[in-house]
Amino acid sequence: MAERLPLSIVILTLNEAARLPACLASVAACDDVVVIDSGSTDATVAIAQAAGARVFTNRFVDFATQRNFAHAAAGFRHPWVFHVDADEHLTPELLEECRKIAAANPPLDGCFAAPRMLFQGRWLPRCTDYPAWQARFVRREGFTFVQHGHGQRETPGLRLGYLQAGYDHDITFASEAEWEAKHRRYAREEAAEVLQHSAPFSQLLKQAVGGRGLGRRRALKQLSHALPARPLLRFVYQYFLRGGFLDGAGSWRYCRLLARYEGFTAEELKRQRAATHA
Repeated sequence: MAERLPLSIVILTLNEAARLPACLASVAACDDVVVIDSGSTDATVAIAQAAGARVFTNRFVDFATQRNFAHAAAGFRHPWVFHVDADEHLTPELLEECRKIAAANPPLDGCFAAPRMLFQGRWLPRCTDYPAWQARFVRREGFTFVQHGHGQRETPGLRLGYLQAGYDHDITFASEAEWEAKHRRYAREEAAEVLQHSAPFSQLLKQAVGGRGLGRRRALKQLSHALPARPLLRFVYQYFLRGGFLDGAGSWRYCRLLARYEGFTAEELKRQRAATHA
């Protein structure tokens, strides 16, 4: 029997009985798997325990709070931890790269990893702006997350490297109703983030023009919220300018969904601005 990898894994769940088994299978080579559940009412917890995972329950506030709870409460067995969601899968190449980094123990607080977004069984790299870096492989001690929109980012000032291998994220949805409910919630959260933390226009423009990498990308995203007809522009950008049409089957539908999401966000920005000035 092959020796298991000395890596800690944390998986966030809420009613993920259908998707969790594949995620657990992708990290079965690791000897410390922790599930942070938000109060599932299906078989999620039983599935996790049957696979040998340690399960903790914590009420969901946001992703950053949930991930920080994991660091505070789970007692990870190893100094390096990979954060994954139930609809994501780690590849053998990524696990091996993480093993080597943990063994070398470089002077870093964590590493960015890029998800390969899978829609209806197909990777859409151009439609999803691959690589869209996220801090996922991090030190057990000293690393904290901050909430940003409907996701999380790393606390500013941390030292971060980049992983060459990526992980798979299945963004296929069971129904249009499920997709819309989730993305309307995402739109509310993103609009609130834009209004609360928007930097001055001159600062964003300077970062967008003269910046590099992740900082430039984040500045461009903030600036884009001021553009008119943003849903149409998002579709044109993803499908034509980014070459999304080259991603093949599913790209047309996915880019139209992105445009709908931008419409939700624009509606929420308008509503929240009106509520603020009421």
